[in-house]
Amino acid sequence: MVYSFELIKHANIRYRDCLSVLSRCELFAMLSSLGISCEIREETMGASRFLTFECRPLSDGELTFLSGHSSVVFMAEKHGDMLKPLPVLTDGYLPDDLPEVLKYKGKTSASFTRMMINTAVSLSAFHGQEQPLTFLDPLCGKATGCFCAAVAGMNAVGLDINKKEIGEAVSYFSRYLKFHKLKHTERSVSVTAKGHSLPVSEFIFADTKEHYQSGNTRQLRLACSDTADSPFLFRKSRAHIIAADLPYGVQHAPRANGKTDTLQGFLERGLPVWKKCLEPGGVIALSFNTFTLPSSSVRSALENAGFTLPDNDLFYSLKHEVEQAVMRDVIFAFNTQEESVK
Repeated sequence: MVYSFELIKHANIRYRDCLSVLSRCELFAMLSSLGISCEIREETMGASRFLTFECRPLSDGELTFLSGHSSVVFMAEKHGDMLKPLPVLTDGYLPDDLPEVLKYKGKTSASFTRMMINTAVSLSAFHGQEQPLTFLDPLCGKATGCFCAAVAGMNAVGLDINKKEIGEAVSYFSRYLKFHKLKHTERSVSVTAKGHSLPVSEFIFADTKEHYQSGNTRQLRLACSDTADSPFLFRKSRAHIIAADLPYGVQHAPRANGKTDTLQGFLERGLPVWKKCLEPGGVIALSFNTFTLPSSSVRSALENAGFTLPDNDLFYSLKHEVEQAVMRDVIFAFNTQEESVK
């Protein structure tokens, strides 16, 4: 059976030009998780771009899964020059506008974030698991990644050192749940981290009233703290997926001695900490500006921290221009080693 998936016409022209490469990588990972290995080619039909591939007939469940692709807007069977439309059966746990509504300067696009998450989940050992997965963004900003994970039905944890941004994310999610009349509980809790109390905003919510009453719920936890405190939010469990958009500037947060840290130094400090939070078989996805942090440096830092890189060249061709000062790359890596969460 031949299938053709139409790609969205992204508003960012620079991003649109590289969308087929990113989308092909995402689709490759999603198909691979279904046990399908096939060639994926780009085709232009009219003014639209499609990803076309041939494989065994796909089940309704598999089509539903693939319709969650971050950039697919139309799915069809291809018979010669004719397209037979297929239903796009998205099964979002929460409405898909959740990561889109909040607008602010420097926001990583929700579609790119979904690409990172979809690819990471598909590459992990946990795709298809019945129990909800747990997502961590250790540099969450205003929580776009956490909101994308919530739409996908995951539990999510986010940390950021910027108190204002965490506060805005908490306020927005609270208003969102109320506006959509979604049953939920919101509370402030605290965890002990390095001898001090770390405040955490916690939401327990569900997609339906019936699920909430039966205890079939999801959790979002947001904390204003240094990323080094991530393990303290995982006392009894770990994340299955980590995705983070690294700072695009030259410097990040101060170190303990009060001096500023380089991005390379920050990454080398952060990776061993994040690895402690990730289940064996889990995947980390990192995006970054190659003008300030070379791809080779990120790969070396990941390997030095004990992560394993993919062996497929497709995952090393994802560099793309976002704007004049930002040439973004994204790298995926596996946690193949057992770590103590303490």
